[in-house]
Amino acid sequence: MFDIVQIPAFKDNYIWLLRKGRQAVVVDPGDAQPVLDVLARDELRLTDILVTHHHADHQGGVGRLLAQHRAEVHGPSNEPIAGRTRPLVGGETLQLASLGAAFQVLAVPGHTLGHVAYYGAGCLFCGDTLFGGGCGRVFEGTAEQMFASLTRLAALPDETAVYCAHEYTEANLRFALAVEPGNDRLRKRVEEVALARAKSCSTVPSTIGLEKESNPFLRCHAPAVIAAARRHASGATYGPAVFAALREWKNGF
Repeated sequence: MFDIVQIPAFKDNYIWLLRKGRQAVVVDPGDAQPVLDVLARDELRLTDILVTHHHADHQGGVGRLLAQHRAEVHGPSNEPIAGRTRPLVGGETLQLASLGAAFQVLAVPGHTLGHVAYYGAGCLFCGDTLFGGGCGRVFEGTAEQMFASLTRLAALPDETAVYCAHEYTEANLRFALAVEPGNDRLRKRVEEVALARAKSCSTVPSTIGLEKESNPFLRCHAPAVIAAARRHASGATYGPAVFAALREWKNGF
């Protein structure tokens, strides 16, 4: 098994470094310097870079990393990914020899059209598709696509560890409470997250099970969530329409 190192970047990004022995794989390196610092400190060799989508805060550091390390770059085939050597569309299995692990590539369009996620060894690296207590904005795809992508992630085992790319949980849960104030598990999570953030602790990773219990965007089937969505869009009576109403509400929350 490999270790996972959380590397904070920018204001609230997380870059994930997976290491086994002296070899490493990095996920969504928006900034090269903090990654280079860890690689140098621990005398690691970077073998692979996994990119979920084309936004600069997820791939902006790839060029500098490649200038110092010979690494394979995996990323969406229909998005401009710096230095990409292996284009992905979803459905592939990545055999990462340096980690002794395999990852399934999941197509999760919505935030961007080519967005992918990586699932393996009980871990999900989902970029900006699923967040703690929330989900990414729908910039390039449709609400229907994003709903289908989140449904695909929700079908993973409950114990799957969710490694998203931003520390947005506390703000997301404020919205979740507005949607579903009677959800006891959500209220408990709000307290847990407030305590963690007061100590400057990370709220990531979460789990698929926890998200299904307390994230409104994975609860579009719940009567209380449907009722809340209908107060903002009367036609929000089924999954994709409920999701669209929630996402629009959250955009202005």
